[in-house]
Amino acid sequence: MKALGDEKLARGMLDDYETAPDPRLRAALGFVRKLTLTPEAVTAADVKPLLAAGVSRAAVADAVYVSFLFAIYTRLSDTLGWEVPSAAAFEAGAKHLLTRGYN
Repeated sequence: MKALGDEKLARGMLDDYETAPDPRLRAALGFVRKLTLTPEAVTAADVKPLLAAGVSRAAVADAVYVSFLFAIYTRLSDTLGWEVPSAAAFEAGAKHLLTRGYN
């Protein structure tokens, strides 16, 4: 929850993505929300606001890939009963991803 070193900012964006300080991030989070909740309704027209906000095509593709992976992880977790072992373990994993990325 300490994205960008600001836990309050991260919590606020999780509660309401429209509070994100950067218009590109707001556009991307809105797109990811729609992709997550109503994937069948997503069309090429949904990408236009992201591009207009300055989000690159590569970043749009990354958002789609990450959303897809998290959807799969969630379904596997629900099906197989996986749990995050502790808040500390979650924080350690988040720190790793924030510093090293998904590579």
